[in-house]
Parts: sequence; C-alpha cells; structure tokens
Amino acid sequence: MKMLFFAFMLLLCLPAVPARKLRRDSQLIRGSVPHRRLTGHISYNFKSRRRTPRSDDDPGTMTPTDSNADDLPTCLLCVCLIGSVYCEEVSPVISSVPALPKESTYLYARFNKIRKINKKDFADTVTLKRIDLTGNLITEIEEEAFSKLSMLEELSLAENRLVKLPILPTKLSTFNANQNLLKTKGVKANIFKKLTMLANLFLADNLLDAVPNIPESVRILHLQNNNITNVTIDTFCKSDNNYYLRPSLSEVRLDGNPVVLSKYPDSFTCMKVLPVGRYR
Repeated sequence: MKMLFFAFMLLLCLPAVPARKLRRDSQLIRGSVPHRRLTGHISYNFKSRRRTPRSDDDPGTMTPTDSNADDLPTCLLCVCLIGSVYCEEVSPVISSVPALPKESTYLYARFNKIRKINKKDFADTVTLKRIDLTGNLITEIEEEAFSKLSMLEELSLAENRLVKLPILPTKLSTFNANQNLLKTKGVKANIFKKLTMLANLFLADNLLDAVPNIPESVRILHLQNNNITNVTIDTFCKSDNNYYLRPSLSEVRLDGNPVVLSKYPDSFTCMKVLPVGRYR
C-alpha cells in the first residue's frame, strides 16, 4: 500500500515541473536572453555605438577672434550707399571720424562719441558735399580740418561742445552750430565774410554776446537763446548808406536774448521783416 501511495503522489507532481518551467521561460525572448539582461544589453550597445563628438564638432570649443571696432573697414562698421556713408549711432561706438571711401559725397555720423576733428580726417575726401556730425562730443576742430573741402555745401556741428569755430569752406550754403558752447571770442569777426553762398546760418543756444558779421546772402539767421545784449545800425544795415537794403534776409530770430530790440529801431530799416525777439 505504501508503494502504491508513493507512486500515486509521484504522478501528481510530474506535470507541475514543466508548468513552472514554461512560466519561467515565458519571460525569455528568442536567444534565451532574459528581459532585464536584454534591456541592459541594448542600452550598452546603443551607447557604445554613438559617435564620440570631436573637439572640432563641439561649438563650445570654437573661439572666434574678437573684432575691434577700430579695425573694421568703414563700410562694415557703417552703411555705404553710392557715395553716402551712414555712421549714425554706431555700435561699438566710434570716437573719431572713420576713414571714408575717396569718392564719398555725403557723411552722416550723428550721435556717436567723436571728440575731435583732425586736419587729416577729410584730407583725402575732397568730393564731400555734406557733413553731418550732430550729437557728438566734439570739443576741438583743427583750424584747417575743412580747408580742402572746396565742394562742401552743408555742414552741421550741432549739439556738440565747441567753444570756437575753425576756417569754413567758402561754398557753404548751410551751416549749423546750434547747441554748442560758442562765445564771441571763439567766432572770428570775419569768419563768415567769404561765404558768399551762405543762405542758412544757425547759431542758436550758444553763449554769444554779439551778432557776428552776416554775409548778404543769408536768408535765415537763428541766434536765439544766446547772451546778446545789443545791436547797432551796422549789425544788419549800413550806417553810411541810407538806401541800403537786405531783401534776402527773411527770417531773423533773436528771442531768448537779453537785448530789447525796441531800443534800436534804426537797426532794422534795411530789412523787410523785423527780427523775432524781445521788444519790451
């Protein structure tokens, strides 16, 4: 009986072994690599096959040469368009007049940090017709800085820190030196005498205490907001010629000055319009 019972129990246990083995093998994939091992195997091989970045592929290893603004050609630093050079509010800032192409006719270098105009700055650019240096920090201009610019018609030095004016080109038609620190001693008595084509003269917001000699060609004259205290017959007219007229002078501004214009009625008899200013 004992032998029969033992044999019966043995028969019951035999089917359980393949079942457990089947369940264990169901966790395997083809090739008999367990899932956990397979994941690690794929991850390892993927990492091992990735291309190791070379130093020349890594952007972090690139070290471009830093450029200095002074070393850049003018037409990279500024904008050059068929004879015109635009250097307005340049970044990085410029502190001197940039070298210009020889055939330049117009220069716009406004709102930079130019501090001085040297004689050599325009020596090789005699074709210039217009220069605009408004809004810089110019304190000094060498006496002959504009002497070779025989074709120059318009010059703006407004909003700088000038205390005196250099020799000006004789063909100027418009000159603007508004908002500087000009005093009468810094403006030579006959500085405008040879400018026979000058039509527009702007000297407002300075420290002038007298009206400079004005060429007969001038049409618009702005002298407002200075320290002018008086005018004479010879300021605009001629004391030795009662028939002298200045028909071209159509606008004169003397407002913002201490001078009381009504005290000098004979000073404006040659003019077709009275100056704008204080009369009482």
